[in-house]
Amino acid sequence: MEELKRVEELKTISPAPAAPAAQDPCAEHHRPAPPLDSRRAWMFKLGIAFNALAGLLIGIPILGYVLSGLFGRKVDSAWINLGPVTGFPEDNTRLATYKNPFTQPWDGQTGDIPCWVRHIAGDNFQVFAINCTHLGCPIRWFQESRLFMCPCHGGVFYEDGQRASGPPPRGLYVYQHKIEDGQLMIYGGHLPTLSHPA
Repeated sequence: MEELKRVEELKTISPAPAAPAAQDPCAEHHRPAPPLDSRRAWMFKLGIAFNALAGLLIGIPILGYVLSGLFGRKVDSAWINLGPVTGFPEDNTRLATYKNPFTQPWDGQTGDIPCWVRHIAGDNFQVFAINCTHLGCPIRWFQESRLFMCPCHGGVFYEDGQRASGPPPRGLYVYQHKIEDGQLMIYGGHLPTLSHPA
């Protein structure tokens, strides 16, 4: 019984008052710091916005490239006039230049594409791309030896475009051609490659 009374007495005793908190002597001179959470949240949102913008700028060209195959292959060849047949003497090979019909205004001289025109006889022509079939260097025609030669790696081709020697894997690329109203026309506009010849 006495124990119960003692327990009740202990319950009624009020706890000792807490010691007063130590005060900062410089508190009146300090400004309160801005809440870190609001500044951190704002910077986080700004970072997400910049990342989304960068992803959009990078993603649009990539997506355009990936989806371009779905909409068919872009036309990159057309019939191009090289000039009158009389401008190419028989039994002779001459350099001709045509303007690529698929250039942009800023392409400048890179839109002028040279080719070699061989006039065999009459209406019989061969028109060769100027690029060597090895690594694409421009070939030169030597009338005295009647050979095309590549200055880069020593590729040599006969006058009919067949490979003679050197590293090229095949003969020269030959353009399709036709004669219309005395004009020599070739079907060109793109740089020929092994997978996409002239």
